[in-house]
Amino acid sequence: MGPPTRSAIKTPVLGGEKLKFESEDVALTVIIAAIYAAGVVFLAPISFGVFQVRMADALLPLATLFGLPVALGTGFGCFIANFYGGLGIVDVVGGAFANFVACVLARFIGGKTILHRFASCLVETAIVTLVVGSYLSALLDVPIEASLLGVFLGSVVAINILGFSLLEALHRSGVAKRFVEKG
Repeated sequence: MGPPTRSAIKTPVLGGEKLKFESEDVALTVIIAAIYAAGVVFLAPISFGVFQVRMADALLPLATLFGLPVALGTGFGCFIANFYGGLGIVDVVGGAFANFVACVLARFIGGKTILHRFASCLVETAIVTLVVGSYLSALLDVPIEASLLGVFLGSVVAINILGFSLLEALHRSGVAKRFVEKG
């Protein structure tokens, strides 16, 4: 008897859905990571600090559609980009962790309806704000309120406005339906 088939492998992290991580998923993970890291570094003046608008965070809502490749890609991309930021290992690991957890929870909430998709964006914003805002306060020696507010405002722009708009455009264009039918 050989190894279990793909249909037999379950992952509780993603709500028990079938684990399907093939070459196209690896490619999507790498592409998302590269776009995320490049976006943060290219827009470094607005991507780092207490008051930041990390435009690359607009990719986070895509986790409701593409799942684990986006969670891993934004996590890896943030890990790479935060080395450039110069705040050290806490920022490198903390930011990657925040992105990964935010995407996994967004995927769990799901994207079947517009309300689910918007709720998943709100959860992503809350997680990124709480995790990143908390450690930035300590690293930059600023009041926690200022740090949380700065990250929150930037996340609203990147995740809830830009990211949600991108996600809805993909749903309306039929890309989402084609992806779901394929999976």
